[in-house]
Amino acid sequence: MTAKLERRAEQLAALGHPVRLRILRFVVQAGDEGVAAGDIQAHVDLPASTLSHHLKRLVDADVLTSRGEGTFHYYAADYTALRALTDYVWEDCCKKGKSSSGCC
Repeated sequence: MTAKLERRAEQLAALGHPVRLRILRFVVQAGDEGVAAGDIQAHVDLPASTLSHHLKRLVDADVLTSRGEGTFHYYAADYTALRALTDYVWEDCCKKGKSSSGCC
């Protein structure tokens, strides 16, 4: 297994939980500036410790970035990493000539 394949599998695994996918979508919608952890917590209605676990998983997977500003912690989507992940999924789309899905 290649390192690239392993990394993409780790990223997809991190996104394979409904709460983390919901967090990611909320953060992506916030734009480049990101969103405060408290706002994410209000959106997903989770205890802080549980939210922290999910946010760490997304940061470790390199799909979110985090930054501190005073006592606030902000999370933003890593759009470059997310694009690389989706490009990887579509990388060899239809190359075998057997697809009728119109994906390309």
